[in-house]
Amino acid sequence: MRLTQKKNVTIPIFGILLFLFISSPVYSISDKINSIESKGVTSDSLILSARKHYNNNLFNIAIGNYQKALEKKTKDSIIVFRELAFTYANVDEPELASQYIEKYVIASLDVSFVNHNYFNQIKNSESFQFLEDKYLKKVGLWSIFCFYVAFIGFFIAVVLNFREHSDRVSNLLISVFVLIHSVFIIHIGLYFSNYEYYQPHVLYMSTMFSFLYGPLFYFYFKRVTIKRKFRLSDIWHLVPSFLLLILLFPIYALSAEQKLYITLHGERPHMILISISKLISLIVYGTLVIKIFIQYIKNNKYLSREVYIWQRNIVIVCSVYIVSYGIYSVLIIKHVFSGFLFYSQVTSMALLVLYVSYTAFVRPSVFGNLRLIKNRIKPETNKYRKSGLTESLSLELKEKLLYLLDQEKIYKQNDITLQKLAESLDTTRHNTSQIINEHFNLNFFELINKFRIEEAKELLKGEKHKNFNIIDVAYEVGFNNKVTFNKSFKKYNQITPSEYVKSFVA
Repeated sequence: MRLTQKKNVTIPIFGILLFLFISSPVYSISDKINSIESKGVTSDSLILSARKHYNNNLFNIAIGNYQKALEKKTKDSIIVFRELAFTYANVDEPELASQYIEKYVIASLDVSFVNHNYFNQIKNSESFQFLEDKYLKKVGLWSIFCFYVAFIGFFIAVVLNFREHSDRVSNLLISVFVLIHSVFIIHIGLYFSNYEYYQPHVLYMSTMFSFLYGPLFYFYFKRVTIKRKFRLSDIWHLVPSFLLLILLFPIYALSAEQKLYITLHGERPHMILISISKLISLIVYGTLVIKIFIQYIKNNKYLSREVYIWQRNIVIVCSVYIVSYGIYSVLIIKHVFSGFLFYSQVTSMALLVLYVSYTAFVRPSVFGNLRLIKNRIKPETNKYRKSGLTESLSLELKEKLLYLLDQEKIYKQNDITLQKLAESLDTTRHNTSQIINEHFNLNFFELINKFRIEEAKELLKGEKHKNFNIIDVAYEVGFNNKVTFNKSFKKYNQITPSEYVKSFVA
């Protein structure tokens, strides 16, 4: 309940920030596009003269006339940029040619101009190759990596929702979480390959999801830890995303030409404010998730190792992503769009998608854990509805049971039964079963075997028992045979006792 109250405080913060964004003037691009069109071809005598000199191979005179035309006119003419680019290329001045090629591209919005065959003779120059790398379609390691990871993410986002014996709500939350990360990664891939110039409608393609990362991760964790059921009031967590969509709608409604203008000029409306707000959102929700995880571990001392590892690792990976996004936000503010630190955010996001994908195939049970627990416990809960066990007595018996397990190591008795355990607790079988189910989310045999396996692990790696045979360890902790021991050991540790011992050999 305390966590719920804290997270509601964040909603007004995002609301205020986004309303400030919305209250700012809507980014107007139409006038700029119109001004480009008004700077079209002119019949100025200087340009006509320059063309004649160019045709007569008097390139220096032609260049002089073009430069005078630029100086004379109040607005640079697109046609002059083009002619100067051709002329400088013809006289083998790649740096100057490249300078006017880029001016023409930005003014005309014609990115394909860089690929014009007039520039073949300067293709090997460093300045022109820089333009090719900047504006022409390309396929590099980073773009391939992004598209590969995004494809895996899309696939996993679908597959997770078809898992049998799983909690559909938690799987839906984690699949959407992976999906929006994949959309961002593919967006970055389009940036690396320059396809954003050829598909301008991808502008801000992934930005609309900026405030969904935190809430999705937060609700997923609440679902798999405290089995939280969602309420109508939870929709408040979507308010920042709704406001952001309102903010971005005027940009999404622009034409392809207008979006290309924004991309070419590097003008990203509200990008800095959105990045800062997203970082705040990630930090707030990330902090809440860490608190939930720590509290959950404290309250579930004997949590399945497999589930513990999954939750711990996903928290770590997301924390790394939040830190890398903080660095990315600083770079955005400073208009730095390359380098190791810039790529660290993409790498951490890709790592997150790949880890979820890996776990979905190698440890699929972690995505079915909640449903399995519900299926196992719900009947017991109904059975205990008429139980006379009070809350105080329940906690007292739990502490007594922990003493028997931790101190007396009652699980080492190979003939231990639920009845004998109940007698040691001075209560009934019914109450003992209820205590185990309600406080440990396990049944009697699972609880006993879990303690036996933990004890066996200590014996196997302890100096004192290095000469023990595995069967000796099995008998020592309460198992009656090696087969049952091996099977139980592998269930909890994903490796056999022999493999576990080998892992300690130098």
